[in-house]
Amino acid sequence: MSTTSHTPSHLTVEELFDSPERAGASISPDGTRIAYLAPWRERLNVWVRSVEPDGEARCVTADVNRSVSSYHWTDDPRWLLYEQDGDGDENWHLYRVDLASPGAEAVDLTPFPGSKVTGLELPLSRPGKAILNLNRRNPAEFDLFELDIATGELTMLVQNPGTVAGWLCAPGGELYAYTTTDEGNVEFARWDAEAGSLSPVLEYDGSDYPLGIHPIQLTPDGAGVWIGSCLGTDRTRLVRVDLATGEETEVDSHPVFDLDTRSAVFPALPSPLIRDRRTGELLGARYLGERQVVHPLDPHFAEVLAHLTKLSDGDLAGVSSDRSGRHWVVSFTNDVDPGATYHYDHSTGESRLLFRPYPHLDREALAPMTPVTIPARDGLDLPSYLTLPLGTEPSGLPMVLLVHGGPWSRDSWGFNPLAQLLANRGYAVLQVNFRGSTGYGKAHLKAGIGELAGKMHDDLIDAVDWAVDKGYADRSRVAVFGGSYGGYAALVGVTFTPDVFAAAVDCFGISDLVNFLGTVPDFVKPHLATNWHLYAGDPDDPEQRADLLARSPISRVDQIRTPLMVIQGANDVRVVQAESDQIVAALRARGVPVEYMVKSNEGHGFVNPENSIDMYRAADRFLARHLGGRQHANS
Repeated sequence: MSTTSHTPSHLTVEELFDSPERAGASISPDGTRIAYLAPWRERLNVWVRSVEPDGEARCVTADVNRSVSSYHWTDDPRWLLYEQDGDGDENWHLYRVDLASPGAEAVDLTPFPGSKVTGLELPLSRPGKAILNLNRRNPAEFDLFELDIATGELTMLVQNPGTVAGWLCAPGGELYAYTTTDEGNVEFARWDAEAGSLSPVLEYDGSDYPLGIHPIQLTPDGAGVWIGSCLGTDRTRLVRVDLATGEETEVDSHPVFDLDTRSAVFPALPSPLIRDRRTGELLGARYLGERQVVHPLDPHFAEVLAHLTKLSDGDLAGVSSDRSGRHWVVSFTNDVDPGATYHYDHSTGESRLLFRPYPHLDREALAPMTPVTIPARDGLDLPSYLTLPLGTEPSGLPMVLLVHGGPWSRDSWGFNPLAQLLANRGYAVLQVNFRGSTGYGKAHLKAGIGELAGKMHDDLIDAVDWAVDKGYADRSRVAVFGGSYGGYAALVGVTFTPDVFAAAVDCFGISDLVNFLGTVPDFVKPHLATNWHLYAGDPDDPEQRADLLARSPISRVDQIRTPLMVIQGANDVRVVQAESDQIVAALRARGVPVEYMVKSNEGHGFVNPENSIDMYRAADRFLARHLGGRQHANS
């Protein structure tokens, strides 16, 4: 593995973590306009411009408190929808923008304190309507509503009987639910309005789906549902379930890769299903291994895809087209050319670059991310990614082990601003898809059952040993850095294996598994059986409760002697602030130094750019002190 010989230019934290100049573009259904996210008063807001190259852009939202992260075109060119929460509390409200009235304030269509919108659909069969799940009646239960977009009128279609995780509404009005059974399985069921009850259609082994089945998408005729299924296989493939018979039929699959289901965890990522804007039929399916593979499922899209893939050496990310399939707006994932976005006209074959989100970043200054496979001590292959600093011999380097969250998630190839910051500072960066990660088949996933602070952590230690044995890393200068589950892994690192790491950064990580499971949001608790209770333990069982405590870093806090930085959002509803407070308090009571940063207007992950910049500046300084990376003034 080689690196370029030139000395890389210094990248500042601001260059990597400030808001993009533009991002998240999509084309309107009629093909006349393009919407995208861009800063307005230091927050990302939605902008709209003509599809023509010289089209004038205008900002159509005006959020000065928190950046907008997602928006939706509707079938009426007058209305645009977007979601927003309050300071990271994840209570997502749905807002309407009147594109025909410049300067008009956005309207909160779900103005119910403490409520949360999920599962928004804009069905082709119901022009002017939206279907959404909303917990305004009971925070623990999501009911199904139809929204008249123009008037804002909400009509409840069905009240949750108490067991439903989400609802689907077919074009003919038939209602279906997906639920978690008492045994922890995932069940599809048909709603019988007269009886006021659910009739099972098909049941899946819940242990195969720790975050539920994804995707779940009704077919345009409403007679079936497309899902990602691993029934009878190790890999997740695309199937159609007949909602009358429960019969599952394969639609498409990849011989080696899983269907790309990362959007189950990160909704901003593209769906694995690429669908026709006009008919709702399938155009393509995404699979993900070391890199992404897109299977075209429609002849017209196969022609389009052949042209799109010539635009970039990256992986296809955002995809949108007008109803005619002529105009396309696409973006690409790329480790050294992040988010390049293009317009393509299929009628002429012409394309043009619309923008690069970070035009100030020179790809020659960015470090490539290389897929590697690391053998665990028991022989399990660990798909991983290694990013090496430019301009230096990749030998005996300080290294940062970046641990992904979830744990039912995965690292993947592409632009990672933190990896780039660390590589620019002279660190090797290693990201490991340890057992329990998703995207590598059921066997890899289920190898994580019962292995928190066990074999899941052994995999990380084995990865460190691999990097040292290969000569990339200096064993005495390795740090662990992670958020959410990755934060828990960082704390496990400094409590269960205190001699391995020279420094650790824990971002909103779990310190006490029992407290964590007792403080998750109410609507999550009925569905813990398929994930945390199965993979880690149920605190209501005394024996499992004791085991959870034994696997909790707080139970071994007296072992910490590694320099530690802890970062937390005060409004985090997934890993509450008490998780960080107690580990910091325990260390300070012992007189052990610990750096602690809390942001009062953030939740589970920082959104506001000034907070992200503060966090990564502090982490940059912290790691430089303890690992001895490249020193730069005013980083």
